[in-house]
Amino acid sequence: MTEVAGAKEGERGAAHAHAQRTAEGSFRRFADANRAPLGTLAVFVVMMAVFLAANPRVFSEWNIYRSVLTTLPVALFLVVPLVFVVTAGEIDLSFPSMMGFSAWMFALVVQAGFSPYLGVLAGVATGLVLGLMVGSIVVYFSLSSLVATLGMNFMLRGVIQIVTEGKSIALTPLAHSSAKMIFSSDVLGVPTQIGWGVAFVVFSGFLYNSHRFGAQVKIVGDNPDSARQMGIDVNLVRVKTFAFVGFGAALAGVFSTMINFTWWPTAGDGYLLPALASVFVGGTPTWGGVGTVVGGAIGAFIVSFIQTGVVGAGLSGFYVQFFNGLIIILSLIGHRWNQARYR
Repeated sequence: MTEVAGAKEGERGAAHAHAQRTAEGSFRRFADANRAPLGTLAVFVVMMAVFLAANPRVFSEWNIYRSVLTTLPVALFLVVPLVFVVTAGEIDLSFPSMMGFSAWMFALVVQAGFSPYLGVLAGVATGLVLGLMVGSIVVYFSLSSLVATLGMNFMLRGVIQIVTEGKSIALTPLAHSSAKMIFSSDVLGVPTQIGWGVAFVVFSGFLYNSHRFGAQVKIVGDNPDSARQMGIDVNLVRVKTFAFVGFGAALAGVFSTMINFTWWPTAGDGYLLPALASVFVGGTPTWGGVGTVVGGAIGAFIVSFIQTGVVGAGLSGFYVQFFNGLIIILSLIGHRWNQARYR
């Protein structure tokens, strides 16, 4: 009996050790597969710990987080599609003006007395068309995406300024519409737009990690010649990534207008550098082939919180640019140590 009991005890011990090794192996595999977003999350945790230590009273209240969550979705709609473009080995600097142009179409439809939902469709359609146009110009004319999209950004912004003569459009009827309740209201103190932003990140994460399109984007960014040999239409995939940026920019423009009930000719101008910074802070490298949607979303949260956090910590607004640069540099150094450069 003693020998049988000892054998059973040994079996239980072996099973427990095997389960522990399996759990450790699963955690290690998860950590290895998600190094970039976990590194970005660590940066965010450290940043928030510093802010909390600097002013515990301010950062223990909900209002400061609510203010960030109100505008964060706009950044998410811009940053996440940029992950696709950068992964494909390109860059898009035209998204600020695409955001403003799409929001302009939305504002014109609402101003004309039509349903805000029709305005949303008009804005999204405009963003997709502009994205396809920008992508086609870059890809099929074999232009540098950096220079060409920068030129498109200036040109589209110029069209807005010429036609509107710098005048804004007030959309006060939006304040009493059902669209406002759905897209830009509060539920138990939480801005509803953050739900749309999170849903967009989840959808994009599925598209990037579990859909054929995401796999094609990675292959094209890693080795276009191999992608062609595999039967992938490299040019079409690249154009699609630019169209996705236009789609995200349109959503950003619509939501930013919904928040303020006003369209401004400069809508989107202030997002160029913060959005790009969010992509790279999030762990998407510049050389293409790899990226992280979740990391980009966390990077958007970091960059969006810096200004509010610096002021909330009691520092002058003059420190904002310094901390923007510091966080970007530290994040890039951390990612460089945390993952090998593929090429």
